[in-house]
Amino acid sequence: MDVAVKNYLLPESVDEAIGYLKEYGSDLMISGGGTHTMMLINNGYVLPDAVMGLRRAGMNQLSVNGGVTLGAMTTMSQVINSDAPDLLGVAAHNVGGWAIRNMGTVGGNIMMPAPAGDFAVALLALDTEVKLVSASGERSVSLAEFYETGRVQSGELLTEISASVPSGKTAYIKYARRDANAPTIITVAVHVTMDGDSVSEARIALNGAAQTPMRAIEAENVLNGRALEPDAIAQAAAIAAEECDPFSDAVATDWYRRKMVGVYVTRALENLT
Repeated sequence: MDVAVKNYLLPESVDEAIGYLKEYGSDLMISGGGTHTMMLINNGYVLPDAVMGLRRAGMNQLSVNGGVTLGAMTTMSQVINSDAPDLLGVAAHNVGGWAIRNMGTVGGNIMMPAPAGDFAVALLALDTEVKLVSASGERSVSLAEFYETGRVQSGELLTEISASVPSGKTAYIKYARRDANAPTIITVAVHVTMDGDSVSEARIALNGAAQTPMRAIEAENVLNGRALEPDAIAQAAAIAAEECDPFSDAVATDWYRRKMVGVYVTRALENLT
């Protein structure tokens, strides 16, 4: 079988990349770091007419100044070696091994199919927006809305991610079959802001618990206005397990993932006490 790509494009700017998107339409496959797309192509799972690599398009900026701004082509290793919030550094360190972290990008992790998304789930636990650019202009949406509406629309390119610097306590736990470089069963990222001894705002994000990283909104609401005590934590964990919508794959069944949501939400919240 001939799996050769007919055209490999390396735009030198976002505008050039948008031009290629408009020209090729759905026949164009976009590659960030290539850790997922090249596997699909090399194994013959997809046979695109053209592939567009974004490594020269100028989207690898990272700045922390009141907030965190990440270009879509910022790598996991860049995040680890920066002064980004600890939550993001820990999440980046949990993406694959060093080879993957040197190549894998923030934008690619956001776009990856479940159960990938171990960096994206940390972003979801923060107040995060993504910038989407197309030939007709640009728009910014929350990361939660981005997932709810099916990621990008036709002709759009994810170019930038803006996240808040956490003002309260954060925790991150990834559960997999082994300690490092393993597919996710469940990942939990939490960000809790306190008003004295009571929770003023809680954000609980889950990966491996739905088709995309998700917020456990009902579980968050249970914590608001309450102390992080065993009863509140147990109730929030149970509700998170109920409201998630896990799937079965070669790594774990949906039943097991749901059970582990309850276990690891409990552990993540206990880490904040």
